[in-house]
Amino acid sequence: MLDTDSVYVRFALHKPILRIANAYFGMYIRLRHYNVLHTFTTSGQASTSQLWHRDRDDLHYILKVFVYLSDVDDGAGPFIYAAGTHSKKKLRREPAYFLEDGYVMRSDDTQMAEVIPPERWVKCLGPKGTIIFADTRDYHKGGLARERDRIMYTCMFASPLAPELFKRSGGISLPLDREQTFALTAPKRGA
Repeated sequence: MLDTDSVYVRFALHKPILRIANAYFGMYIRLRHYNVLHTFTTSGQASTSQLWHRDRDDLHYILKVFVYLSDVDDGAGPFIYAAGTHSKKKLRREPAYFLEDGYVMRSDDTQMAEVIPPERWVKCLGPKGTIIFADTRDYHKGGLARERDRIMYTCMFASPLAPELFKRSGGISLPLDREQTFALTAPKRGA
């Protein structure tokens, strides 16, 4: 449910955050999602977002903001992305993959290393409060916490044509600022 009074929405609409998102897209964008994720330690095999993948929420660009709410080192499942693998770029070849849940393409480290060498993988480590901006149409993964839990806030911005992901109540209060109002408005039907 979209709650414009939520601290999570207010953070996403904070002027410096919103300006970076709009500048990256070169247009006004819409807030499409926010969440706080608590990743628990595991000794199991990597699965879901712990494997290499590209997000598919928007055909053009997706900008996600990640904020570490706990210290994140190698043992806490850092966010990792493979630089230069955006879906709009032509890779020499795509990594081998397997289908998860019958439709999501995922790759393990060995499959990714055959296409993008590990030295081009960017591992985002940092203390709580670290902010990461990433276009998740690039290959990325994260959350394989082996030694300590990870707590992380995330929000997603997408183009005006991306589908609605929020449930909305009757009347939400919109801010007076044009950029913030645009970020909160629902897409037009059929868009």
